[in-house]
Amino acid sequence: MWNFLLDHLLRHFVKNGSLHLTLANGQTRIYGDGTGTPIKVRFTSPDVPRRLLQNPELAVGEAYMDGTLVIEGDDLRGFLKLALKNREANGQVWWQRPAEWVRHAFRLIWQFNPASRARKNVAHHYDLSGELYDLFLDEDRQYSCAYFRDPDETLEQAQENKKHHIARKLLIEPGMSVLDIGCGWGGMAITLARDYGARVVGVTLSQEQYAIARRRVKDAGLADQVDIRLMDYRDVTESFDRIVSVGMFEHVGVPHYKEFFAQVRDRLTDDGIALIHTIGKAGRPYSPNAWVSKYIFPGGYAPAISEVTGVIDGMDFYINDIEGMRLHYAETLRRWHDRFEARIDKARELFDERFCRMWRFYLVSMERSFVEGRMLVYQFQLSKKNDVVPLTRDYIYRDDAQPVVELLHAAE
Repeated sequence: MWNFLLDHLLRHFVKNGSLHLTLANGQTRIYGDGTGTPIKVRFTSPDVPRRLLQNPELAVGEAYMDGTLVIEGDDLRGFLKLALKNREANGQVWWQRPAEWVRHAFRLIWQFNPASRARKNVAHHYDLSGELYDLFLDEDRQYSCAYFRDPDETLEQAQENKKHHIARKLLIEPGMSVLDIGCGWGGMAITLARDYGARVVGVTLSQEQYAIARRRVKDAGLADQVDIRLMDYRDVTESFDRIVSVGMFEHVGVPHYKEFFAQVRDRLTDDGIALIHTIGKAGRPYSPNAWVSKYIFPGGYAPAISEVTGVIDGMDFYINDIEGMRLHYAETLRRWHDRFEARIDKARELFDERFCRMWRFYLVSMERSFVEGRMLVYQFQLSKKNDVVPLTRDYIYRDDAQPVVELLHAAE
């Protein structure tokens, strides 16, 4: 029965490309229109069809992790490209829609994220062995979308571009106070202090990130400019000239968006500027991916832009700029994956083969979601007044040698 139902699902689902499937009993079936390079998949367990039909999002990743779904040549990128292109084009079969409606209806409960739960969710991902992140991140440990001015740039250069792109949008001047919400391993805080003369308070809930960020600040000789704190952003009480948050908003949870932006508003000075950098989704709100929520980012969610702007509009902010960075993250994730694969033997020493397959699936599935899917990165630039940012965007793309304060004064 399960094989029959799976056959029905795949005939509805795979209409573009070519999928060759070999079941555990040895039967082979072909789906799609025959175009492109065939993706050949083999099930090694008769239980895989049942699991796929009950929860395809969760089961595909788990079967790959367990080795019960085997892709010829381990062409995971090709397999996910085929799957995501067909999902976007053809949608779900009818019996999957009720489960999707239920997940969407309950997402506010699953994303309820008070401080205690937030700490647990952060620890699940960010307090893994620090050596894991050394395998694939750049030396500055930037764990968010890079900014490629040129496709041939190194990951290191693209991550530097990202930090300075954000700094320009913040219009940093020497001596300004900056709150970095979700400061990670301290790279942004160090850059803003060292290169722009800012005084930075960085907050994180990750024990691992806190320890490393404090050590990096000390080694950089910036202890008098950068204060890294192990605390929830909701507990910060000072006021700041600038607020930046890079890659943290995805962990806030939809029920807490008003709380987040109210804290940004209350902590920002009247002439201040805030920059929120977050993964998002084009189109309508949706329910989080079941596999990602279970194994990678519990409580995580990349919002539709309407979910964010609707809350911001109620906080008396001016939205000065929204930039949609579309394929930059796909390229970032591809670089991370290639670096991870180049050091896979070290990863196996740290963890095990199942973990390595899990991490590979995470990096590649996210990469393809930014290409075939509807994922992208947004940067929201906010202020309480409408005259604190130049009238054109030229200042963002200025020559590095030109002081940003001169541009702001020239705009006035």
